[in-house]
Amino acid sequence: MSSPDPQVRAARNPSSPPASPSPAVRGPVVAVTGAATGIGALLTERLAASEEIRQVVAIDERRGECAEAEWHILDVRDPAIAEKLRGADVVVHLALDLDLGSDAAARTAYNVRGTQTVLTAAAAAGVHRVVLCTSAMVYGALPDNELPLSEDAELRATAEATGVADLLEIERLARRAPRAHPGLNVTVVRPALLVGGTDTALTRYFESPRLLVVADSRPAWQFCHVDDLCSALEYAVLEKVDGELAVGCDGWLEQEEVEELSGIRRMELPSAVALGAATRLHRIGLTPSPAGDLAYTMYPWVVSGSRLHAAGWRPGWTNEDVLAELLAEVSGRHTVAGRRLGRKDATAAGAAGATVALLGAAAVVRRARKARRRI
Repeated sequence: MSSPDPQVRAARNPSSPPASPSPAVRGPVVAVTGAATGIGALLTERLAASEEIRQVVAIDERRGECAEAEWHILDVRDPAIAEKLRGADVVVHLALDLDLGSDAAARTAYNVRGTQTVLTAAAAAGVHRVVLCTSAMVYGALPDNELPLSEDAELRATAEATGVADLLEIERLARRAPRAHPGLNVTVVRPALLVGGTDTALTRYFESPRLLVVADSRPAWQFCHVDDLCSALEYAVLEKVDGELAVGCDGWLEQEEVEELSGIRRMELPSAVALGAATRLHRIGLTPSPAGDLAYTMYPWVVSGSRLHAAGWRPGWTNEDVLAELLAEVSGRHTVAGRRLGRKDATAAGAAGATVALLGAAAVVRRARKARRRI
């Protein structure tokens, strides 16, 4: 998934539609949006190297590294994208902004409008399949969730967590598109907690000096490596599977297993203290993560991936291996309640002390107020 890049390179490819491939080469012509960075770049490289793919059309606001792809430089909200999609069989839409630092309103405008435009343009260009990527977060993290959830489980997430409102709206657009555009197949891929060059509120959880555990919660950790997500997307591109697909490592890790594997000790807080502090800190702008993000560290949202498994797909990574990679990626970073500290901040405050200070602030203030009232 790539964030919109405001600096668009001046050099642009010709605006003509994809060249007709040699009849001897089989397989679909695949267009990838958000192809210059992140998952889009990885998938573009993977598809370009596949003998089962005839041609890759890469679309982004800047040119990426894959020389084998045919590049078109434009914003996915531009209706002119329909011309660039003409001749494609499948579109994989990965141009999403899920950056924690993005303005929420601008992020929603980009994500929702971009998805609407791509779906409409794909139908107008004669594309027969669009593959969208959201997240298993759309199922919601709830204490009564089954372990694991099936793909058909109700989407019970709320709009309170970072970016989830956008993902739920994209899911709604996906359900509506085949009715609005008969003949258009829409496949939605929902990865578990994504790891591999990603920066989210949930990956930042593992940058903390202590793992926050909310009392009486029941966390269950399931990861998805970006390599496995790309291979699942390729399955969808090749029409080996369709519909709503959940993807992740097999099984899950209990909180105690995560603590043992990571070597990071827990800091347990009552629910009211943790949620209250998270709400206040986000409201005054000290942390980028709203309180809704905490639910995904409290309750399970593990998925089965049964449809991909039935089609013969298997993850190449285990939860233990992905956690190890995540810990290696975040080594040296210091994050408190989702807010990254600079080296000086972490040294001066003491990362563990800062965690207690930030998350316990609301409780301390509340106790002080009660004490004053009793005097």
